[in-house]
Amino acid sequence: MTGYQEILTDPSYKGQIVAMTYPLIGNTGINPEDMESAGIHLEGFIVREYEGYPSNWRSRESLQAFLERHGKLGVEGIDTRALTRRIRMTGAMRGVLSTAPEEIDQLLRRVRAYPGLIGRDLVKTVTCRQPYLWKDGAPREMAEGGHADRRVRRRVVVLDCGVKYNILRNLAKRGCEVRVLPATASGEEILALRPDGVLLSNGPGDPAVLPYIVDAVRTILGKVPIFGICLGHQILGQAAGGRTAKLKFGHHGINQPVKNCRNGRVEITSQNHGFVVLPESLTGERETVHENLNDRTSEGLRYPALSAFSVQYHPEAAPGPHDADYLFDEFIHLMDNGRMPG
Repeated sequence: MTGYQEILTDPSYKGQIVAMTYPLIGNTGINPEDMESAGIHLEGFIVREYEGYPSNWRSRESLQAFLERHGKLGVEGIDTRALTRRIRMTGAMRGVLSTAPEEIDQLLRRVRAYPGLIGRDLVKTVTCRQPYLWKDGAPREMAEGGHADRRVRRRVVVLDCGVKYNILRNLAKRGCEVRVLPATASGEEILALRPDGVLLSNGPGDPAVLPYIVDAVRTILGKVPIFGICLGHQILGQAAGGRTAKLKFGHHGINQPVKNCRNGRVEITSQNHGFVVLPESLTGERETVHENLNDRTSEGLRYPALSAFSVQYHPEAAPGPHDADYLFDEFIHLMDNGRMPG
């Protein structure tokens, strides 16, 4: 019912059409506090029924006005239950939204010519153009924080592959100075900032076509604590010698069950990805610490000798449950103590 604003502004959805399964969308409107980036990144938005008169004290504009302001197409009146069943039976598919439904043959040619996500580097379309400092809940020019704040105990460099603001909020509220670099930054540029830790962010597209990011991470691996989230998990896996593969059924939504293999606890998680790290392809010491309970794919890995760990899902939520919020505390512990907690 809520959370659609965070989905719309999550850069991980670049190149995708998103269908919401809750039947009524738009009733809480849009507000500036729930933005996960500066704009909308998905290509189209499908709902069963649109509510154009939001009832929420934080709302500043309607969903329709928000979509129009960003030049994005939204459509209502679709049987999203039938659409979901079709996708769950056949796997992720290419699709097209159009205001000219009578041009069926032309639309079919367009959708068949669409390359899909495999083999496409979408990170360069969503990463920041210049480094910035996350301060007081918003991006600031790096010059404003050019010198280290002596009151801050930890400096974290975030490699922006399509980062969500809530990742930055979670680091900042734990007392970190957060510096965000473009995904094209080299390993030497990252280390030059003398970080206490590096976070590899979420992002869109195929992780197998990002050798420039993998090479940068390989340069810093073992020299500084690393935490990878979603695409960052896939990049870290490749830097550690592994491979990724496309899932027939991607993991999407805010109710994905994940088992913590260390304590047996089941966490309900927020996810959006269509690729997976193949644990059997990894070399060296590593530990699978999280597993998806729907298809048994790997959802989290640790590399104890390298002071690095990663998860395939979104511990920052926004939207979604907060079961995995503790992972940010584990990153803090890793930076402070040089090892993961028990």
